[in-house]
Amino acid sequence: MPPLPPSTVYLIDASPYIFRAYYSLPSSIRDSNGMRVGAVYGFASFLLKLIADEKVTHLGVAFDRNLNGSFRNRFYPPYKEQRQAPPADLVAQIDPCVEVASALGAFTCIDPDYEADDLIATLAAPLTAAGHDVVVVTSDKDLAQLVSEQVTLYDFGKGERYTPREVHAKFGVRPDQITDLLALAGDPVDNIPGVQGIGRKSAAELLELYGHVEDLYENLDGVRFAKLRAAKSLYFRLAEGQDNALLSKVLATVAADAPVKADLDDLAYRGAEPERVDELFTRLGFKGIRDRVPERKKG
Repeated sequence: MPPLPPSTVYLIDASPYIFRAYYSLPSSIRDSNGMRVGAVYGFASFLLKLIADEKVTHLGVAFDRNLNGSFRNRFYPPYKEQRQAPPADLVAQIDPCVEVASALGAFTCIDPDYEADDLIATLAAPLTAAGHDVVVVTSDKDLAQLVSEQVTLYDFGKGERYTPREVHAKFGVRPDQITDLLALAGDPVDNIPGVQGIGRKSAAELLELYGHVEDLYENLDGVRFAKLRAAKSLYFRLAEGQDNALLSKVLATVAADAPVKADLDDLAYRGAEPERVDELFTRLGFKGIRDRVPERKKG
């Protein structure tokens, strides 16, 4: 069988858009049982706008089941532990968001141990290997590590698209160095330690000289004599923080072996299933938004 012609697949990191809707829409949006569904409504509105604006032909939506952890906690318990537990009425809206995405015609995936980032990376790898393009829709810039000539990061809320050039302009490193940047500078949002005393600017300067964290530590003695500000101080900080740096890179690297699989046909967007949408939107109390739903094409 000849290879399929190249397609563009949109892979959505759902959590940022669910959270944004939860905190921006009024708590008065409730279903027939009185439960809050503002996050579901906002997420559905976002998804419908994306589908319409981008004229999507292939679509997958990845969700986080565990909002404050993942398999990474098994080898580094403090991962994300500083975060407050999400509100119960937000957690209760995750499954309805999955239902909505599926009813609207998207391939959906969610896992208790792997984060949405990992699911997206796992789906993207075989697609790009087969010659297809991928647009990762998220406001999480850590996913810039996936950006390549075939993968674009799209921050839908800001209308910003990141190719390798834009990633380098924003972070001072190439996409393949994003995990190295986080390894050195850390990430307080996810409680990734990094190397104490090294910020993102210094980390980018080090990576410009040495490429990757592993190369940096293989040539650590040279840091003392490098043309860097406070080079000797950087050397001692790096020497003391080597274990944290290597651990942090593992924590920051998305896993491409999550338990999810979908080929191009699985990800093909064929429109919504009218009966499922009608039943679901009636249960959720959604009315006007129903007119924006693209119907599934027959045949």
